[in-house]
Amino acid sequence: MTEHSPRVAIIGAGPAGLMAAEILSDAGYSVSLYEAMPSPARKFLMAGKSGLNITNMREGEDFISRYPDVVPLLKSALGEFGPASIAAWMLGLDIEATIGPTGRVFPVQMKASPLLRAWLARLRSQGVQLYTRHRWTGWSDNADLIFDTPEGPISVQSDAQIFALGGGSWKRLGSDGSWSSVFAERGIQTEPFRPSNCGFTVDWSDHMKTEFVGTPVKNVAVRFRDQTSREEFVVTNRGMESGAIFTLSLAIRDRLETDGQVTLEIDLAPDLTEETLASRLKQDRGKQSLSNHLRKVANLKGVKRALLFEFGGLDVSNEPERLARLIKCLPIPLEKPFPPDEAISTAGGVSFDALDDHCMVKQQPGMFCAGEMLDWDAPTGGYLLTACMATGRAAGLGAVRWLRSQV
Repeated sequence: MTEHSPRVAIIGAGPAGLMAAEILSDAGYSVSLYEAMPSPARKFLMAGKSGLNITNMREGEDFISRYPDVVPLLKSALGEFGPASIAAWMLGLDIEATIGPTGRVFPVQMKASPLLRAWLARLRSQGVQLYTRHRWTGWSDNADLIFDTPEGPISVQSDAQIFALGGGSWKRLGSDGSWSSVFAERGIQTEPFRPSNCGFTVDWSDHMKTEFVGTPVKNVAVRFRDQTSREEFVVTNRGMESGAIFTLSLAIRDRLETDGQVTLEIDLAPDLTEETLASRLKQDRGKQSLSNHLRKVANLKGVKRALLFEFGGLDVSNEPERLARLIKCLPIPLEKPFPPDEAISTAGGVSFDALDDHCMVKQQPGMFCAGEMLDWDAPTGGYLLTACMATGRAAGLGAVRWLRSQV
């Protein structure tokens, strides 16, 4: 039974869906927004717990170059709605932006909830109807949308549909990727989900698991091939994650997929040269233990010293030059990425080959896709949310263009 017939139905109330709703309602269309969870934008709110890094003040090609293998549609969307546009959009909601020392942009309140409240209020004022606990399950024989709701299944007719269902990470927040099998059954080209901005497993000793799980490793330089990060990272019971690991994760993941093995290099004393370290390590330590000697001459203690013993071995204790090399370039073998659901984001999803230049599915006129459910990749640092919002805007504009062409 058809319950209501909006001009446009948007499935998924994350940042991409909300942005599409804003574009269409601002253009005067009747918009209904459907969300499977009890409240909208749960992953957006979770991101806001650490400040809501919404974009990054790199500009133009410098910004877009941070996206690997960027396709023309995504490049166009980012060019039309990049960092400066997002800052201006926030200001239109009376939310000022603040820029961190690395160029990352945050709401001045350093959380997502005030921004989301203002955004939802504006959408309500423009007539957008939000339906929560409406889980999309597919299409009827006559192409109506089917939803499971607390009152039972309903079908919804619409003139245009925008899907912004998220990727395959953070299932508990609503982004479970279950839509991909429904799309595949309809013949829409999709790619398997792959973890992005994720941790990696390490074969830790029992000592590392017992003593250092949850410990941040600070003041290090983490290297993988030609990339280096001075961010910290965290030891987990299965491996390493956060900070520098997320920053390097896309390259690490791709190398693991091709080679099956990866070695990360950690500089445990990035502010000292190898020569300085060797000179200090040659000092007579008397009856001191190696652990105490490392603490005094190289400031290696706690988890950093444990990492050195874990992967350097004790056989180098009487070879200062070799020990200095290990401190400056400690090899840590990584085994595999954490599963997609534990990643900050995922690659994979709807192939750009399935879409036209306006985010419309080529074989399904009037059906558009946006956000993380598209097959793009990005590092942390504001690039993820920017692309979600930019593609949501592009899909909204594409739907406006298509609806006008049907008159």
